[in-house]
Amino acid sequence: MRQIKLGIPKGSLQEATIELFKRAGFNISVSPRSYLPSIDDEEISPLLIRAQEIPRYTEQGILDAGITGKDWIEEQSANVIEVAELIYSKQGFRPVRIVLAVAEDSPIQSVKDLEGKRIATEYVNLTKRYLEKHGVSADVEFSWGATEVKVPHLVDAIVELTETGTSLRAHNLRIVEEIMVSTTRLIANPKAWEDEWKRRKIEDIAMLLQGALNGAQLVGLKMNVHKDNLEKIISILPALKNPTISNLTDPDWVAVEVVLDENQSRSLIPQLSRAGAQGIVEYPLNKVVF
Repeated sequence: MRQIKLGIPKGSLQEATIELFKRAGFNISVSPRSYLPSIDDEEISPLLIRAQEIPRYTEQGILDAGITGKDWIEEQSANVIEVAELIYSKQGFRPVRIVLAVAEDSPIQSVKDLEGKRIATEYVNLTKRYLEKHGVSADVEFSWGATEVKVPHLVDAIVELTETGTSLRAHNLRIVEEIMVSTTRLIANPKAWEDEWKRRKIEDIAMLLQGALNGAQLVGLKMNVHKDNLEKIISILPALKNPTISNLTDPDWVAVEVVLDENQSRSLIPQLSRAGAQGIVEYPLNKVVF
């Protein structure tokens, strides 16, 4: 039986990734003391690995594919194939930011003010390249964690990942500049990508994961509409979502069904009801493949 070795990110992305795989149709079970999860697909051999390490192991061919952040691909300058962008994070469906932050009362206002200063970060290479780009010389040290608490007693600034900025604000830190925006990526080893079977399997996984992400942010709406009101109903529905219209046993009525963004439905349903739609049903979608 042929298999692909797939890196699943351990840590902050772990829970969201396993939930995404579940929506995509893959059930992953993780033992607290094991780095070898089980999955109900015998063609996949998953390994639970820190997202920071997945680009390196994928580049080396120890993994055929893996899920990691664009930030870690850039940090390691990893030679990997970026198969798909998967926009999700620990707390939602949005990118994260890598930012330069200082104490709230720090005199530092821009990267230029870091000349000769000390910076702590997990993103040593990204930070050094950013400083070099701006012609700034500073001491960049690797941080093993709890980076926010090091300012201002141990370092002058940090470069850190943030999703909402809540943790930075809680530590009385202020964002000075944004270094990059990062999203989750499905990546592949270049040699594995050349293998026809592995490439097809990785592409299938990418399609199902992207479909699951689409489904998580979309809903279906269906309703019964009298033909006299059909034109009015269609004018209310989003212009880019062509509805499906089906005949009912009563020749004067049709069923209308449409897929749309979940946050649109709360304002549309009252409008549709006032325009004559009846039996309106909103339902969740598991996967939507465009």
